[in-house]
Amino acid sequence: MSVPAPSRPILSVRRLKVEYPLPGVWPWSRRDLLRAVDDVHFDLQPGETLGIVGESGCGKSTLARALVGLQPVTAGGIVFDGRDVARFDEAQWRPLRRDI
Repeated sequence: MSVPAPSRPILSVRRLKVEYPLPGVWPWSRRDLLRAVDDVHFDLQPGETLGIVGESGCGKSTLARALVGLQPVTAGGIVFDGRDVARFDEAQWRPLRRDI
């Protein structure tokens, strides 16, 4: 009996990071970063469903916004249907949002 070849993931996320700058007390003071999403990895195969759960403020909405191009990513990659969409501009994202 042969084993079916694994299909290519329809969505693949690697080392995804989203950070927000936090304002310093003084304009010249060092600014810290809030790590909203830090080093997220997953693959989503055709026909699969993925649920994201966690406490309030843990980055679920930020992750979702990054996956549809509404939130810029700091680092990492988002590959949808074979294309790295993490650095797409608004015009490139517009036709893809409904599919994602």
